[in-house]
Amino acid sequence: MPLQAPEFFAELRLPFHDHAVVGNAYLAAPTAGTHLRLRIDFTRTIYADTYGGLRLAIVHPDRGEIDAVTLSFLDHDTFHCRDAASNRALNDSTHGTFNKYHRPGQPPWEGAEFTGLRDAIERYTTVWFPGAWAASAPGPAAHRSTHTAPAPPGARGGARTR
Repeated sequence: MPLQAPEFFAELRLPFHDHAVVGNAYLAAPTAGTHLRLRIDFTRTIYADTYGGLRLAIVHPDRGEIDAVTLSFLDHDTFHCRDAASNRALNDSTHGTFNKYHRPGQPPWEGAEFTGLRDAIERYTTVWFPGAWAASAPGPAAHRSTHTAPAPPGARGGARTR
């Protein structure tokens, strides 16, 4: 079974327009006019075909890797809801990880919540690529949400219902 890296990175919704997924790696040029590139790979665990997080690296074409950080799925609550719902113990080899084996029709990372991980990626990349997230972000109309007013409380009458 394939890892489905392009689908994983699509669900992560990184805002960089100039990017590609090559094998299991996400490669991006977040800001124009700079030689620095972002590379994101999956981090392996001691178990075969099991991944415990992402490794972000800043790469310069002449000097190679300049900086790197590992973001674990466990630290960013990526699989917290999934693991809590299935009562996975902390010492379970699948806690806070995913592997390439999955249910038919479902991605290997089924049940993942990407908000914490995405926020961590944004904080890290903002240091190296200032303004990249703002330049790539959709317009303000895309961030608007509909506000629904709470329903007025029901009128209290003298009759009781069961």
